[in-house]
Amino acid sequence: MAIRSDLALEAVEAFLQRQRVEEAPGIQVDREEKEGEILIQRVKVVDERGEELTGKKKGTYVTLTSQSFRERRKDQQEKLARVLSREIQGLLPRSGMSVLVVGLGNQEATPDSLGPRVVKKLLVSRHLAPKMPKDYEGELGTLSAIAPGVLGQTGIETKDVILGITKEIRPDAVLAVDALAAGSIQRIGSTIQLADTGIRPGSGVGNARAEITKEALGVEAVVAIGIPTVVHALTIARESLLAFLQQKNQFQDNLDAFLEEHLAPVMGHLMVTPKEIDSLMEDMGAVVAAGINAAVHPAVAREESLL
Repeated sequence: MAIRSDLALEAVEAFLQRQRVEEAPGIQVDREEKEGEILIQRVKVVDERGEELTGKKKGTYVTLTSQSFRERRKDQQEKLARVLSREIQGLLPRSGMSVLVVGLGNQEATPDSLGPRVVKKLLVSRHLAPKMPKDYEGELGTLSAIAPGVLGQTGIETKDVILGITKEIRPDAVLAVDALAAGSIQRIGSTIQLADTGIRPGSGVGNARAEITKEALGVEAVVAIGIPTVVHALTIARESLLAFLQQKNQFQDNLDAFLEEHLAPVMGHLMVTPKEIDSLMEDMGAVVAAGINAAVHPAVAREESLL
């Protein structure tokens, strides 16, 4: 049974667990602790073998794990925003790039509204550049933003909307923000993934749209930023049964086949989100926007508080 997940780290962990090995060919995984409770894990898919094993494109995937959203701890959210800012800068080819932020998703559906929420909190500055006093040169970067909606709302592929805009305003880089699907309930509201490979909206929920990549848009870089907000109901059933079997000191090799046969027809396309998703989305949108603002604007990065 294939558990859908947008997280590269989960894809690697699933492979290692299935094969009962410690390393995977074509994949490099580094672990490190930073900023106290925030765990940073980097996955590099280095060749075609890694792509085949993970289903992810060659590139770098950074996973930040923190409980600050679930616990609503503003001090930790502040630290998370600063770590996020540095990681965004680390995935951009150079400093001082003009950036277009694309807030993907449907703002009318709470679990899918991360992108539009982030756009509303950004310090957009592209229109201010011609009027900027000399005393403020270098204080603000060039940032523009759009929330293009989804195909069902506009009748236009999201990639086509973004492509038209990038051709007109010619940003150096695009930051694509989207809600993701996780393969574990523990990842909901506790994980931020960054990737320098671009993004394919809707892939985690089985509704994949056209890829948004630097090659497709003709820009220097596309960095995807996402937070898991949903998980498949079938995944929850699988985790629950595995926990039960482990408690009974049993192991069922054909568990996935059992779930595929008996539960997938009923639960296969059902997505689940936490009951506190409204407050989670509010905090997650604020942290991601703060991280982007600090990554693009030197003046913002020096502020005592980003939130």
